[in-house]
Amino acid sequence: MTRLRLIAAVALGTTVTLPLGAQIKAAPSTRATAEVTLAAPRVQGQPAPTPFKIRVDYGQPHARGRKVMHDLVKLDEVWRLGANAATEFSTDVDLKLGGATVPKGKYTLFTLPTKSGWKLIVNKKTGEWGTEYDASADLVKVDLHAKTLTDPVESLQITLVPAADAAKGTMTIAWGTLLLTVDWAAK
Repeated sequence: MTRLRLIAAVALGTTVTLPLGAQIKAAPSTRATAEVTLAAPRVQGQPAPTPFKIRVDYGQPHARGRKVMHDLVKLDEVWRLGANAATEFSTDVDLKLGGATVPKGKYTLFTLPTKSGWKLIVNKKTGEWGTEYDASADLVKVDLHAKTLTDPVESLQITLVPAADAAKGTMTIAWGTLLLTVDWAAK
């Protein structure tokens, strides 16, 4: 009987000592990837080009009833474009991204929302936590085209949509009622 009471007391003590937040804690942000593999256009008389990849690896925050703009993303403040670790953008080829040149390599993506529009920031510093922004390491800032969605998107979604006929396409960023796009093309 004493042994049974000891087991019950330990079990009860464990339950009581758990932090209250841990009992009702929502699932953490998840990691997500947008990736496209393409081949550059073939030039007559030349060997077939090597396929290349463009990839975005990001933490996927969830709205969970909050307003994306104002509650989670603030005007005139650089936003990490994701959750947790910084959003990594990598390309195996030189790109034109929104009209700006991005050499092949790895980068970190941020955004800057303002009343006059959105900018996508491609930053040369990599491997940092998402909130560690260093403006001196910016490679380029390009305009994002913004639209309003009629049906809100609960979790941040970044996609790379290739064009059917060439080594180019569109990057889309959707969250809440916001849809942001920018064109890209292999150089």
